[in-house]
Amino acid sequence: MTQLLDRIRDSSEGVEQVSVRDILEAVGERSFGPVVLLAGLITLAPLVGDIPGVPTLLGLVVLLTLGQLLFRRHTIWLPDWIAGRQVPRAKLVKGVDWLRKPARFLDRVTKPRLTLLINGPGLYVMALLCMLVAAAMPAMEVVPFSANGGGAALMAFGLAIVARDGLVALLATTFTGLTFWVILNNLVF
Repeated sequence: MTQLLDRIRDSSEGVEQVSVRDILEAVGERSFGPVVLLAGLITLAPLVGDIPGVPTLLGLVVLLTLGQLLFRRHTIWLPDWIAGRQVPRAKLVKGVDWLRKPARFLDRVTKPRLTLLINGPGLYVMALLCMLVAAAMPAMEVVPFSANGGGAALMAFGLAIVARDGLVALLATTFTGLTFWVILNNLVF
């Protein structure tokens, strides 16, 4: 995670404004994981993730993002009106510096392991599972607190992609299974 933050910070050297496109190009192939991680964090967040429509919207973002991964794109394509949005470098650096402490913690607990689950076909299976969670977000809005489980699964999938950690991918799969069990248990019984 700290390497990812360093790449974002280094890419902004010498400019006053940094665009979303610049950030995604700096992150490169690993840009899919941070988008999924962020969508999961927002869905998991108290109050924000409980606003009607937010989990569904974030599920749509994940579907569109990981759909591009399945089509073997190396970076996320965004419309120009989004990709061209800019932020002052000073604000970007401030945000990146604030994220360093949580990133160092995540770097200590995650590491490349069980990489078979993250590389090659495993990555595509994981992306499909994650897309299944994202597609179920509208149903999760009906069952209380199940969107939080979906958010935890998305967050863990995103972290697994970023850290190349298959153990975290297994944890994400467990969150997914538990969330679907809760949904089915509440909708059917």
